[in-house]
Amino acid sequence: MTRLNLNEAVCEALFASSLQPSDAPTAEAVVTAISDTVRRFGPAGCTGRVAQEFGDHPETAAARMRWIRELAHEQSGSTFVPTDEPLRTHPTGTELLAVREAV
Repeated sequence: MTRLNLNEAVCEALFASSLQPSDAPTAEAVVTAISDTVRRFGPAGCTGRVAQEFGDHPETAAARMRWIRELAHEQSGSTFVPTDEPLRTHPTGTELLAVREAV
């Protein structure tokens, strides 16, 4: 099994999200897009959507990924990272890691 680093996983989730450059996304919108997309498709689903778009529409997919990487870089000081707190349970029964804002 291949493991993604955090940056790759974030970029794939953003790529698979409905976020668009015209949205002028804030840090909060970026975090929401990442979490909503991963919750909806799962990490493997995000990877699959990226692969499908690069296979079907390589020119537009490349331009989107460039924008996503720039966006992720711009927002890197506002992303969230796990803390040492124990797992919490979401109302759906899913275990969630506690997070804190990066410094």
